[in-house]
Amino acid sequence: MMRIHRFILATSAIVAALFFGGAYWALDRVFDNIVRDNAARASESATRITFAAMYQLMSKGWSRSQADNFLRDVASAGADDSMQVQIYRGAAVEELYGIIAQPPLDDTLRQVLASGVAQRIDSDSEARHIYPLVADGRCLKCHDNVQQGTALGAIEVRQQYAGLLAEARKELLWAFALLLPIAGFFAGAAVWWVGRRIEQGVQQLQEEFEQVDAVADLKALAVAERDFGFVELNRIDAALRDLLAKLRNIAVDKDILSFEIGLLEKFVITAEVVRDWRDYVSRLLIDINTILPAHTLFSIFKIDEEMFDLEVFWYGPATFETRQRMEEYIRHSLHEADNFSEGRLFAIHHHIADTQAPPVVLTDDEVALRVKSFFVDKPKIGGIVGIGVQAGVLDDETRYLVVESVLSTLLNVVGSVKAIYKYTRDLEYYATRDPLTDLFNQRVFWELSTYEIGRAQRHGYSFGVLLIDLDNFKLINDNYGHSAGDSYLQRLARQVQSALREGDILARYGGDEFVAVLPEAGLETVVLVAQRVRAAIERLDVTMGEGVHLRGTASVGLAVYPEHADNAKDLLMFADNMMYRAKAAGKDQVAIPTADDVVDIFRDLSQKSQMVMDAIEQKRVVPYFQPILDVGGKRIAAYEVLSRIDLAGQMIRADEFVELAEKMGVIHRLDLLVLERALKSLQAQGHRGEIFVNLSPRALVLNEFSREIRRIVAEHEVAPERIVFEITERDTVKNLALLEQFLIDLKADGFKLAIDDFGSGFSSFHYLRRFPIDYLKIEGDFIANMLSSDKDRTFVTSIRSLAREMGIAVVAEYVESAEVLAELEKMDTHLAQGYYIGRPAAQILPEAWSAPGGN
Repeated sequence: MMRIHRFILATSAIVAALFFGGAYWALDRVFDNIVRDNAARASESATRITFAAMYQLMSKGWSRSQADNFLRDVASAGADDSMQVQIYRGAAVEELYGIIAQPPLDDTLRQVLASGVAQRIDSDSEARHIYPLVADGRCLKCHDNVQQGTALGAIEVRQQYAGLLAEARKELLWAFALLLPIAGFFAGAAVWWVGRRIEQGVQQLQEEFEQVDAVADLKALAVAERDFGFVELNRIDAALRDLLAKLRNIAVDKDILSFEIGLLEKFVITAEVVRDWRDYVSRLLIDINTILPAHTLFSIFKIDEEMFDLEVFWYGPATFETRQRMEEYIRHSLHEADNFSEGRLFAIHHHIADTQAPPVVLTDDEVALRVKSFFVDKPKIGGIVGIGVQAGVLDDETRYLVVESVLSTLLNVVGSVKAIYKYTRDLEYYATRDPLTDLFNQRVFWELSTYEIGRAQRHGYSFGVLLIDLDNFKLINDNYGHSAGDSYLQRLARQVQSALREGDILARYGGDEFVAVLPEAGLETVVLVAQRVRAAIERLDVTMGEGVHLRGTASVGLAVYPEHADNAKDLLMFADNMMYRAKAAGKDQVAIPTADDVVDIFRDLSQKSQMVMDAIEQKRVVPYFQPILDVGGKRIAAYEVLSRIDLAGQMIRADEFVELAEKMGVIHRLDLLVLERALKSLQAQGHRGEIFVNLSPRALVLNEFSREIRRIVAEHEVAPERIVFEITERDTVKNLALLEQFLIDLKADGFKLAIDDFGSGFSSFHYLRRFPIDYLKIEGDFIANMLSSDKDRTFVTSIRSLAREMGIAVVAEYVESAEVLAELEKMDTHLAQGYYIGRPAAQILPEAWSAPGGN
């Protein structure tokens, strides 16, 4: 790259060379033309003078000798001069006066003598002028052999100017030789002065701009106004200062931008983030401090109409006074926000991100002036209503905008994390608990009873199982409503718990059935506890409004490990049979098993096993179809396939033989038979929607089961996309990896998957995390009670939100009333199933659904 002063100097030299070369060429042309014109004029003058002299002599009658002398003198007059004159005699004169010695005539002379027209011929070295001597009236007196106008001769003048031109060029070169150094000196001085002015200004600008390493330096840069001595350069300087002012407003610090991008990349919600969300926010605060000195990050959650949860995260340990100042500022800011009035309660939690960081000490002014907060009119996801940060550098507009952008994003992220944390915690809780009574649920009972069997085997002791079934509980619901029934069950749970021993485990099995595990208990102890439970239920008196008293009794069946069974299912089945014997004996009593009872019960189990095998072999399994309603479109969108066994015209429900079929190892044959007969029936009845089919996870892991499913579906020409396989938790699957591969293969073929009774156990969440699920079927107990139980409603809402986040459709089970259906519609639930929609039947309903009773 060429420097500017060198460029100007080189340009000036080129311009000077062109100027002087052009001037020399122009002056040379001028001198040449002047010399030539002067030579022509001199030549013409000499011709006229010679002619005049000749005429004077001829008019006096000169002699031949005089004429010869005159011609000789004229020719020799310019021999040593630059001008030469030669007179030529024409043919008419030679005719009268004879031939004289003269140079031979050339073509030009002959042409002039013949035409009588003068000619001028110029060359590089001389000017030649030929002037004809034309006869007029005076000449005819002596030259009677010619006419007027005839050329008598010619005068030739030759003017030599080559020397003059050479002399003139020499003088011109000397003049230019003297002018060039002077012009070069002044031009160089001018170039040096201009270049120095420009170099100084540019050098100052360069030194100032070299100090800029960050946006903060750019904002601190002050460029003074300068006078470069030139209007154009001053305009460039002004434009640079204007550009600097604009850059200060729009420039973004690379570190700030990298920080923002890096921070946003961390706004990814994972299971670890949800589990340890407070640690996650603390880490974010540490990251923010790498670019911004932020002492505090806080978030505010609305718990209810009167309660707020304030989470304050400190970068380092904060003094007590600093905490108080921050709490007071946040309260004041929230009260000033729209839609939040005073008098609210705060649950305040302080957290320290880095315990090794310097102590945080803030004054009132630092808290008030440096806190950037962001509040919303209505609570967002997770109940979050505000978020804020105390940053030490908020006078920088760019950083201010970055902080504002981070806060608005962080508001949703923290809210989402807190919401998912709450949902997950609720789901985990309700996965183990019955939401109405807060007792353990059926799934936990199975896990704990299985665990207790293992423990009893290792330590060689027995334990008992109680099955408690309320007598005539349906009358309470029918006479006083489900709300009264729920209140009674809640009180009953506490009453039974108080009658058990410390360490006994009570669970709600479902509806009005309760089960209890009595560790380290023999038959006598189990009977004693059972009698105490029955008596406690009998004493229970629940007082309702208007003097209504709810009272009831229960029938209790029991079983003891290992006397009555060696596994959890057989134990409960034995206790269930004993419970039915208590009811058959008049209710409100405990059935104590005898040796004969053990034989009879297991004889019944053997008969049921034979019934299942016969039903499969003789294909007496009958498919029933329960409709699934599209809540928004009010049409039957799908059917769930349920199995029945036809026993001499009596239909045996699935809950009476499915578990037994699983235990016998024939559940896969039962599932395939139901699928085959269901597809055939639905095709014949014209159903074109989806078909929900229950499959046991235990059957899914069998290799041939997959091939048989594909074969049956293909034979009945049903598109795989219409088949939805429901995965239940009736049996624990030990090899989840094998099950996962099987379900993924089904999904690849176009089949859809659903989790049945979602929320009722732990495995449902494992399934949801690992498998490509399309539908969640919410546990029916939550749906049935959600209008009267806030816990149940919260659970349903949580599942709906979780499914929406994961792009999964929801099916609500146990829809028993128009009110429940209306509430599900408000909650934007996709599908509904239950007795209000339609009971299981062999025949399907019309696609256009109408509510029972014509509503």
